Amino acid sequence: MKTTHASKGRKLNRITSAIMASSLPFLAAMSAPTFAQEAEEGAENVENIIVTGTRMSNRSAADSPVPVDVITGEEFRSNSSSDVQDMLRTNVPSFDVNTQPISDAATIVRPANMRGLSPDNVLVLVNGKRRHRGSIISFLGGGISDGAQGVDISAIPSLALKQVEVLRDGASSQYGSDAIAGVLNFLLRDNDEGFEFRANYGSTYEGDGDNYTISANAGFSLGDKGFVNVTGEIRDVEGTVRSVVRDDVAGMVDAGYITQSDFSTINTYTNEVPQYWGQPDVEDDYKVFINSGYELSDKAELYLFGNYGKRTVTGGFFYRNPVTEGSQRGGVYRGPTVDPLTGLEDEDGVHSILVGDLDGVGVGGSCIDGIPIGGEGNVTPDPTLLAQVAADDNCFSFIETIPEGFVPRFGGDNEDMAFTVGVRGDLDIGTGLGYDVSAQRGSNRTDFFIKNTINASLGPDTPRDFVPGGQEQTETLVNLNFVYGVDVGLVSDLNVAFGAEYRKEEFDLFAGDEASYALGPLASQGFSSSSNGFGGFPSSTSASQDSTAFYVDLEADVTDELTLQAAVRREDFSEFGDTTDFKIAGIYHVSDDFRLRGAYSTGFHAPTAGQANITNVTTQNVNGVLIDQGTLPLSSAAGQLAADFIESQGNGRPDLGPEEAVNFSFGFSVDVADMSWTVDFYNIELENRVALGANVDFLDALNFAGGGTDYATVSEALTELDASGVIDRSNYIGLDDLSQFRFFSNSFDTTTRGVDIVGNYSFDLWEGNSRLTLAANYNETEVDDVGTLNPIDDDRVSAIEDLLPNLRGNISWTHTQGQLRTLVRANYYGSWDDTGNGVADIDPAILIDVEAVYSYTENLDLVVGVNNLFDEYPEENPDAGSLGQLYSESSPFGFNGGMWYVQARYTY
Repeated sequence: MKTTHASKGRKLNRITSAIMASSLPFLAAMSAPTFAQEAEEGAENVENIIVTGTRMSNRSAADSPVPVDVITGEEFRSNSSSDVQDMLRTNVPSFDVNTQPISDAATIVRPANMRGLSPDNVLVLVNGKRRHRGSIISFLGGGISDGAQGVDISAIPSLALKQVEVLRDGASSQYGSDAIAGVLNFLLRDNDEGFEFRANYGSTYEGDGDNYTISANAGFSLGDKGFVNVTGEIRDVEGTVRSVVRDDVAGMVDAGYITQSDFSTINTYTNEVPQYWGQPDVEDDYKVFINSGYELSDKAELYLFGNYGKRTVTGGFFYRNPVTEGSQRGGVYRGPTVDPLTGLEDEDGVHSILVGDLDGVGVGGSCIDGIPIGGEGNVTPDPTLLAQVAADDNCFSFIETIPEGFVPRFGGDNEDMAFTVGVRGDLDIGTGLGYDVSAQRGSNRTDFFIKNTINASLGPDTPRDFVPGGQEQTETLVNLNFVYGVDVGLVSDLNVAFGAEYRKEEFDLFAGDEASYALGPLASQGFSSSSNGFGGFPSSTSASQDSTAFYVDLEADVTDELTLQAAVRREDFSEFGDTTDFKIAGIYHVSDDFRLRGAYSTGFHAPTAGQANITNVTTQNVNGVLIDQGTLPLSSAAGQLAADFIESQGNGRPDLGPEEAVNFSFGFSVDVADMSWTVDFYNIELENRVALGANVDFLDALNFAGGGTDYATVSEALTELDASGVIDRSNYIGLDDLSQFRFFSNSFDTTTRGVDIVGNYSFDLWEGNSRLTLAANYNETEVDDVGTLNPIDDDRVSAIEDLLPNLRGNISWTHTQGQLRTLVRANYYGSWDDTGNGVADIDPAILIDVEAVYSYTENLDLVVGVNNLFDEYPEENPDAGSLGQLYSESSPFGFNGGMWYVQARYTY
């Protein structure tokens, strides 16, 4: 039995049809469609009716003034991956998402890009309603996504989707903030009967990365007036390892300092390598989505939908080297240069192991300044002085307790939930006034954990596992929307949509356990504070902002050949002022088979409450050296201190407000026999982009605050400036070891240009039906201005311009014959650069996917498939031994190689 509307549920459709027939449709941008268009029904010649980018009823994708792709749920799910973001990457060439093996919190909620822009520049809808953001701000976002706070798309189970609509145009005047690169609208299934069960299992050719997904969807009728549709999913993905032994570790093995058997002690995840790069582990991943509607009267419907989900994601961090010069971890192992004979500090000496005096410097017995490192391979600590420190209970070094070094294991427990309720219908006013009133609340929370690390300032009393705290994004929206058809003598009524929206967002930081942020007794002796790798939040904080918007949207078929659309929106933010944006668009039917279309619009993205108020300290690799870098609010004491320092350079004072965009697009679509083609060009100018700017040297800023005093360390500067009354040291807790920090501000300008090409061709073959589909995107982004107040650096410019391929595309062939359905898909990834890893002009790659579906019975399908059939990998990093990174984590198609999967589907 097909999972479509049963007779009991069709009455809701009649309500909708009656309203549409009166030319006063529901606001499509605010509600799920009630038409039935399941991919399983295979109605190839039925036009794709869209609800995204238009507020007119029965508007097809072919007649839309702007390009809208419609991907059926079944097409969307033809993929080895069970993650919705990876499925989007396969189906939408302008959408990119990467594996994030060592990216701090970005490992938990992966940032995604559309048209090469930030995750903040694409609007995500579910059933036409704005989806709340994820709780993660991507401080390590590969350059393109640095500082972005996007939506956690992975929280959506694919089986819950009836179809996905991708609006490839600016739409801020229609939907509000973020709709610059485009709009993704996930439409939930609404069948009121039937059941579908899927079990999927897969793995890589390498035999790792085992994964399974078990999901089910069921529809239920609520008498003869409504429906409830429920989807559940359980998923588990094991990590992969794509690493080599680091050069410094190989040197330690050659020198006999450690053996390969020590790798399992260094790295609690794998004994293959000490420093691992690979796909993170996703465990206990479960999701539930519900979609429902109920007839209140012949012209009114109550609807609600929502979700709950939770998952644990765990990735890796960098190796903490105990002894190798240049790689030795500061604040844990690396001490001052010392005289190799006396062990006393000496500027002309050799590097050493850090030694702490447990009862305090100058109290009781004294300790040597450091344990010199010498011997073969320059990795062996002086055994005599090492024994001397070990024998003195007052002296301590981590070389005693953790001699091999260590690799932290970082992750988080992510929880996502949302609930939307509304009423929509038609009022008997004139020819009818359509309305849609709704309220929703959504939240995404991540509680972090970090294991196999230390708080060095606590010395021998440090725990090895920590809870650094968490963060949560919560959003509340209230919408009031109307639509009315006015007869003004045109071919169609003038569709007048208008309404208002109130949106409030809150961002909360939750304090970690005390040890995760403690400034221990050894902090004043050069030992780093906080949990090493990801410091805990010292206190719980909360920030919020709200906005109010009003909009008017007009659309009409002016003649049989010409359709015009116009929209204007004014939005007022509590923290960033107001903005007014507009859009004009149109489509002209030159003939029944040839259409021209174009659009011009302005857009905006407002900084989030999290971006304006986040505090974070993380470890980054800077020219081969691991240092602590912080992100602090511009409004904080340290941020204002930095702003003073920047202003003193004569370039003005940094500020934070909305970024502004101008979108221009034009294209054409043509139907030839059984083929259809669309070609759309676009140009997006984005100014004052919200960004994490260049790193500010914390000590330089403190020296400036001290009137040009040359302080030796940050800790010394904070102490002295507090004593002299310049600063209040309590405003700088946890920053004693901070080398650099940055903050969000309006920074640089970019121009993005490109073209999208989509084609379809249906034909008969071998007594069956075949279809060829081509989707391609050429996209290039140029940084026009790096900014003057808080400029981005050259590495980020390179990432924005070159880290993604300019050319992406795929061509797929689907064939149905009898009980067998097959899919062959070729995915093309153009050349790209990863200059951060020393790899330029990386060669293009073609990946082949295949899938076969056999309908064993009317209800049971058996599926077998392979993604990346010929086991393609990106080019190896020429300096892989530096950090053990064999392949670039920025690879647009990952680095796991070939993957196979099997699946069983049961429906009734």
